[in-house]
Amino acid sequence: MVPVSQAGRVAAEQITPYPPGIPAVVPGELINDAVLEYLGDGLAAGMALPDPADSKLEHDRVVA
Repeated sequence: MVPVSQAGRVAAEQITPYPPGIPAVVPGELINDAVLEYLGDGLAAGMALPDPADSKLEHDRVVA
């Protein structure tokens, strides 16, 4: 697991914010600044992240 602030890494786990319940990141996808901003804003507004190991999204599992 690496700090989420390290955008540009390849995700090893799915991240599905709820609501809306649509995956924002899927395994094998490059984690970029835009998706991190979207997820960060959503978490601040009360959105839940049931998929990742760290539901507060301070760290994320990556493959590369």
